Amino acid sequence: KMSAVFLLLLVSTANVGAVLEKGLPRREPRRLSCVRCCGPSEQPVSIISSRYTRMSSDPAYSVPKVQPTIDITILKGEKGEMGEKGYPGAVGKEGERGLRGLNGRKGQKGQPGPQGHSCKQLYAAFSVGRRKPLHSSDYFQHVTFDTEFVNLYKHFNMFSGKFFCYVAGVYYFSLNVHTWNFKETYLHLMKNEKEVAILYAQPSDRSIMQSQSLMLDLQEGEEVWVRMFKRERENAIYSEESDVYIIFNGHLIKPAVE
Repeated sequence: KMSAVFLLLLVSTANVGAVLEKGLPRREPRRLSCVRCCGPSEQPVSIISSRYTRMSSDPAYSVPKVQPTIDITILKGEKGEMGEKGYPGAVGKEGERGLRGLNGRKGQKGQPGPQGHSCKQLYAAFSVGRRKPLHSSDYFQHVTFDTEFVNLYKHFNMFSGKFFCYVAGVYYFSLNVHTWNFKETYLHLMKNEKEVAILYAQPSDRSIMQSQSLMLDLQEGEEVWVRMFKRERENAIYSEESDVYIIFNGHLIKPAVE
């Protein structure tokens, strides 16, 4: 009797297993992926690195790309030498005239000048000469004088060879020289630093007297003097100790203030 019961339980268990096997889906056994090993001359690849390779190929596990940047200021070299100066550019158009500025502050009152002399003579005159000959050694050479004929109020400076205008007005000046044989004679009558008249004589086998004269309107403080001008030829003026061949004259014709 006990045998019959055990047999019945065994058959029931077999039927239930058959029913469950028919009703439930059959699962495929999990297959392991093949991983390449290595050859005799290669290093073995670890399972972790192989797994990382499989994961990196999957978009879900893709690693973002990193774009490196370079700071140019770090790579900047030393400052170079200054180049040559370029040509000046074209002149631009003239701009419009600006607005008039504000009036400045009124200056302080100046000190009174020296009291004038009621008997002051508004006149000037000089006549000087040179007893020594002179050869030009420089491109420009100042002519000085050693003989004083007339020097009213000492307006002509014998040391500098210049007439200094103390009384403004119209003046008359004249220059007389003696040329040298076979040498050029070239002189300038100067007003301040500008030549206003020329005395010239070409080289000749005979020496001659040469003169030049003019009138000038001078302001107080201006100067009149004589200089030699040397070119390619030798330049010279002649004179002797026993006589005067070089004379410079000047006098006031009309003062600016009567």
